[in-house]
Amino acid sequence: MITLPRLGLGTAPLGGLFTAVGEQSAAETIAAAAAAGITYFDTAPRYGHGLAEERLGRLLPTAGIAEPVISTKTGWLLEPTDEPGEHPTKVVPDWTERGIRRSLESSLARLGQSSVDVLYLHDPDDFPDEVRRSAYPAVRRLRDEGLVKAIGFGMNHCAPLAAYVAEFEVDVVLIAGRFSLLDHDALDELLPLCQRTGTAVVVGGVFNTGLLADPTPEAMFHYRPVPPEILARAQQCAAICAEFEVPLAAPAIQLPLLHPAVHSVVVGCRSAAEVVRNDEAYRWPIPEQLWWRLADAGFVPPQLLTGSASASQ
Repeated sequence: MITLPRLGLGTAPLGGLFTAVGEQSAAETIAAAAAAGITYFDTAPRYGHGLAEERLGRLLPTAGIAEPVISTKTGWLLEPTDEPGEHPTKVVPDWTERGIRRSLESSLARLGQSSVDVLYLHDPDDFPDEVRRSAYPAVRRLRDEGLVKAIGFGMNHCAPLAAYVAEFEVDVVLIAGRFSLLDHDALDELLPLCQRTGTAVVVGGVFNTGLLADPTPEAMFHYRPVPPEILARAQQCAAICAEFEVPLAAPAIQLPLLHPAVHSVVVGCRSAAEVVRNDEAYRWPIPEQLWWRLADAGFVPPQLLTGSASASQ
């Protein structure tokens, strides 16, 4: 089984997710991650049409991270386009072996690496036939050739991800947004399945698109404007944490790590200040009484606190 650091940096913000990030801010973000001892970086060609990968390739060596742990993704190609827009490329799906290899080769060139630690098939929800026919066999061959150390799937929805874990030999999966203080979907089937199969789980989106970082009406939830009832729940969670003088980000980041199948949490950051805050939240001591208060309010599944997470299925 692959071993991953417990806390990683998600690089979608460095690719300009929601708001552009300048080169200086990107450099300061990577430098802050290095200073905090973060060595795991998750990226993808779709993050800023290659920009996140390019920035990692430029900035990791200057930050002094000699042997970073890198995961990237495949299944989508960046093709030149004359269509008007911000980027000179468009993102197109390609699940053929040729497309999978082209994608990885391009990623390695942008990253300045000869191999990566993890290669995820990225959001193949609508392409099960292509995954079976060509994409999964292709990533297995890439692993056999030593171009990647581990293979898996990176997705936003639990049911199709669990189906892939059940069908294929998978080293690691990344589930985004579905194992948080506000969303326990991954606990129903995916996490018990991964525990049984020995599949490592990486959890992203622990702030649910920012809501649990700053629960205000302007926040997003699952990439959409936050519904009033969800905002009220997030604010209730923050209020409980405030009673114990614990920042909301602390249980948000630490919750997934309570499950034995979860090896790592990746948190997207767009500034050095966010890296510092999230690293502090990851390390923040959380009183047992707070965990149980959050469980009583429905934010934490109680089985995570009793060590019986896998017994729920």
